[in-house]
Amino acid sequence: MLVDSHGRIAALGVDERVPTPPGAHDLRYPDAALLPGFVNAHTHLELTGLRGRVTAPDFFQWIQDIRRAKDETPAAAYVEWAREGVRDTWRYGTTTVADTGTSGAVVRALTELGGAGVVYHEAIHPDPGRADATFETVRDTVARLRSEAGPRVTVGVSPHAPYTVSRNLYRRVAEYARAEGLPLAGHIAESRAEVEFVSAGQGPFADAWRGRGIPLGPQAASPVRLLEDLGVLGPDFLAIHAVQVDERDADALARAGSAVVTCPRSNARHSHGAPPLERYLKRGVRLALGTDSVASVDTLDLLAEAREARWLGGLSAEAALRLATLGGAAALGRDREIGSLEPGKWADLVVVRLDPLAARPGDQAAEAILLARPEDILATFVSGRQVYPARSGGASPA
Repeated sequence: MLVDSHGRIAALGVDERVPTPPGAHDLRYPDAALLPGFVNAHTHLELTGLRGRVTAPDFFQWIQDIRRAKDETPAAAYVEWAREGVRDTWRYGTTTVADTGTSGAVVRALTELGGAGVVYHEAIHPDPGRADATFETVRDTVARLRSEAGPRVTVGVSPHAPYTVSRNLYRRVAEYARAEGLPLAGHIAESRAEVEFVSAGQGPFADAWRGRGIPLGPQAASPVRLLEDLGVLGPDFLAIHAVQVDERDADALARAGSAVVTCPRSNARHSHGAPPLERYLKRGVRLALGTDSVASVDTLDLLAEAREARWLGGLSAEAALRLATLGGAAALGRDREIGSLEPGKWADLVVVRLDPLAARPGDQAAEAILLARPEDILATFVSGRQVYPARSGGASPA
């Protein structure tokens, strides 16, 4: 592969057909596979410092503990945690993240470190009477973050979830995102408690709203169909988790052209059940993989998610790897720029060590890649620049 001075793939093929310009930096990795960098389509890198610190088994209580931990965290810590998180994703071969958060720290970290991704700024407030004030704050923050973002960092917006966002706020944020052409995402249909809240006005989330004097509003058939009713679903919407989904919900997502990012290990950690991958695949829904935060799972290992997805969906090794690469790129609307090895695309790359017997085309190589351990990630490149292991001087291969 030849990478040009702009960090894009200029040529690839058998060695004798790829030119080596004078002064090119030549890197070789025997017994290894060269892949497009992984796309981790759901992270919370600002929470990296909460690894192992929030352990409540009950999801509702876990949410409350996370909120309290965030309230106690100074702004400077978020930035340090975000930097650590970005570097950690590179260690696992990820070159693009889709992150959600409230601090803006991940925009700063990706920009400073020369990373790539989409950062969704969260809108959170359940009180419909506060929708306008909350929206104005979100809009102003997003404008500031967009002015600070690096060339490969896109800022989007995310109404958090039905149990933290009023219907008025959902509508305002979705309308704003579409007027500004911003990426739009949201946690949806993650837990059974969320379904109970939306469809029956019962459970711990409903009790919390009542305790604060916040009206619940009319019930909906399901969380997904609530967003359909509100006009939130669309081809620009990334549905995060989407575990509690029946056939009609899957039809609604497919009909709207929305993408889904599934986080199998996080879902298992919180006892939410398994995402219905077969329903999505049958309907041609754009499907991606995410790790969620290390407050939920202990690593940002996207290959571990791909292995889980393979088992859940009955996928081939190659199909599971596609979810971690081109599938993630397509879910984020970036498949023309990343996700596969093609001239003109960004040279976002991961090098994975293979056993020599597995280093051959076809399913055997895909199986070996899928089973790779973290220590088998030999190198990661973003825009042609080696970011893992870190190289002094930032030399780029060509």
